[in-house]
Amino acid sequence: MTTALKRMIHVGCREIGLDGDARHDLQLLVTGKDSLTDMSEAELKAVVSALEARGFRAHKGKRSRPLAPRSDLRYIHVLWGLLGKAGKLQKPGRAGLNAFVRSRFEGHWQSVPIDIDSLQRTDQINDVTRALKDWCRREGIATERTVRK
Repeated sequence: MTTALKRMIHVGCREIGLDGDARHDLQLLVTGKDSLTDMSEAELKAVVSALEARGFRAHKGKRSRPLAPRSDLRYIHVLWGLLGKAGKLQKPGRAGLNAFVRSRFEGHWQSVPIDIDSLQRTDQINDVTRALKDWCRREGIATERTVRK
């Protein structure tokens, strides 16, 4: 983790335009140490926070996959996530969702895609959405936001 924090500090300094001397001054100001190698993980996080306060936007990791191409497919991922957060899934995540679609619809559809995001037919997308919403309803998980006036 400390290596990743050190890299983040270097990226942050470059992003907001701090040179090496300015970085050392900031580190000294925040932690009392001017060398990253002498800092603990907590001190490195403090330096990252100081960079964020000065305008650095830390990217907390890259997405391994892009978002689903269609909003109705993204909604399927949202429903699956709600079930996962509620602890109702044996295998949360994309692999579990794909396994659910295969096991649930393999006998009903002519072919089942390898990945949920490759679904094209609206009727198939609606089938998956309906199944997940029904599951959420059975588990007492709210899928719609209620608007209060």
